[in-house]
Amino acid sequence: MKRIRSLWILVMICLIGMMLAACGTKEPAFDVFEGAVIAKSFPVPKEANAPDSTTTNSAMDYVRYSLAGLKEKEGVPQAYLEAIKAWGWEEQTDEGADSSRVFQKDGITVHLTVHDDYFIVMIPKEQKTAIKGLKTK
Repeated sequence: MKRIRSLWILVMICLIGMMLAACGTKEPAFDVFEGAVIAKSFPVPKEANAPDSTTTNSAMDYVRYSLAGLKEKEGVPQAYLEAIKAWGWEEQTDEGADSSRVFQKDGITVHLTVHDDYFIVMIPKEQKTAIKGLKTK
């Protein structure tokens, strides 16, 4: 009798663990977008979290957005690519490059790289002044 009870408890713990693991994995929803912090005409998922300020280096201004569920090996999600194109951006790189893409609109170039649970939007510094004139969708 004790053996059956122990087995029953073990089965229940395994089932509960599997249910919790399945509920904890959240795929990002790519249905609502807003303009990027450094380029308002470039869409980013509304659920993505960005710091209050941009980061700069000698050649690029960039913002790192946290977004749970992104996987570098899976590249830029198709729904996100469709939204970027719907906002008027044209891809400038090889379609085969999964995790790093380059887009252009109105003479502005935006680099997008996807990593595990975050992505980065980058703009060359020399183009930063031209961005102020771009309109959002």
